[in-house]
Amino acid sequence: MTRTFSYAGSPAQIVFGAGSRSKVAEWIARAGCKRALVLSTVYQKADAEALAQEIGDLVCGVFAGAVMHKPVEVTEAAMKVVAETGADCVVSLGGGSTTGLGKAIAYRTDLTQIVVPTTYAGSEVTPILGQTEAGRKTTVRDARILPEIVIYDASLTHGLPVAMSVTSGLNAMAHAVEGLYAKDRNPISTLMALEGLRAFAKSLPVIVRTPDDATARSDALYGAWLCGSVLGTVGMALHHKICHTLGGSFDTPHAETHAVMLPHTAAFNAAAAASELTEASDFFGGSIGGGLWDFAKDIGAPLSLREFGLTEVDLDHAASIAVENPYWNPRPIDRESIRSLLQDAWEGRRPAG
Repeated sequence: MTRTFSYAGSPAQIVFGAGSRSKVAEWIARAGCKRALVLSTVYQKADAEALAQEIGDLVCGVFAGAVMHKPVEVTEAAMKVVAETGADCVVSLGGGSTTGLGKAIAYRTDLTQIVVPTTYAGSEVTPILGQTEAGRKTTVRDARILPEIVIYDASLTHGLPVAMSVTSGLNAMAHAVEGLYAKDRNPISTLMALEGLRAFAKSLPVIVRTPDDATARSDALYGAWLCGSVLGTVGMALHHKICHTLGGSFDTPHAETHAVMLPHTAAFNAAAAASELTEASDFFGGSIGGGLWDFAKDIGAPLSLREFGLTEVDLDHAASIAVENPYWNPRPIDRESIRSLLQDAWEGRRPAG
């Protein structure tokens, strides 16, 4: 059978390697910018201020207000600081919450973005913005959202706690798994997805045992770039719809929700996408759903939605929202099957697929 596909590579500049964080000022200047606003969460405010000091005269301020799920009101507060400081670019230091805030600003202003990831979120290489307003999380895709420069320095992830490393890694892996059976997948996205999954399957168990292992940290960050690139290249399916539903409407923790749901959504699609998932299944003992659940358990990931305070009544509501405007999925979905899937995830039951 002849191949037919369409592929567009990302125009983002990727800078990868130990010590790369020292090049932030250089890349601000290369981008033609002179007034950088450094972004972070409140928990990484000290790190953001330290980075701002390193950058020096090219910084116009620090905004340490990024939060999970990118609520619109936080973006509006940041936009006031952008206007007050006259910022001509943003430097996002942190994980998906901070990267998302930078994207939200760029979507509204088209300011240049430089991202310095400290987790394995992967969203730094996608033109996709998820934001929450009035209890609903929505996503938008636009060229302005894609960060222009991403600086990967694995030494910045050494301080990432093991538990967060695990859930952040599983979050990134979800992008790759869904990319394997995406409707618009292509040979390049498939190669990147498999290589990303391979990198995490190898590195996460080592990080759990030896958190400061430099090679494992570098491998995991490499996997994050690959899995994030898949997310930015092809469409996502049921897994991301459910996670957006749970995060946006019930404020469940982002990476942890992806970690819990991944084995269940993969198992749900296992038969419908058997050929697409064969090689990835081999990484996890031959069963994509059960194998991913075993992998998550072995590295200490959360296994049930119940751990996040969700009730069974919440599951009824979540199932109804999840089937509204559904994403394309290789297996047809209906409310009853999604409600059953959510029940299994709530109980932390090992999926069979």
